[in-house]
Amino acid sequence: MTLQSPQAIGGDIFSSIKELSGKLVERWRRRDRISQRSLGKAVGRTERWIRELEGGAGTASLEDHIRCAHALRRSSSHLFIFLLAVEQKMAVPHELLLLDDLWELERDILDVVSRHHAVAVARLASRGGTAPRPA
Repeated sequence: MTLQSPQAIGGDIFSSIKELSGKLVERWRRRDRISQRSLGKAVGRTERWIRELEGGAGTASLEDHIRCAHALRRSSSHLFIFLLAVEQKMAVPHELLLLDDLWELERDILDVVSRHHAVAVARLASRGGTAPRPA
């Protein structure tokens, strides 16, 4: 799988996501002119560990990928959008993966979730049920 041509691999979804995320972390880090050593220090890891994460090594957890994205001041939504698409057997548009700022897309997704929840609550209330309380 390459950043230019992502493929949903039938095997381990998490490996695919980590590989994609590693490539994005590397691209963001290079673009921001941040060394692997500096990023490693920011997330409490070594330069070698960052190199392995960027290479898609399996030892880093999804939480580690999220920490790196946040240390680079990026959203971690690329992990979850890709996971959702793979689970739904949908292709991820190449252009989406090239975007550094997914804020607008994130807002749109949250708006859809919010509207869906409001409809479900209204439907439940119309049947005489009670709406679930927020935790």
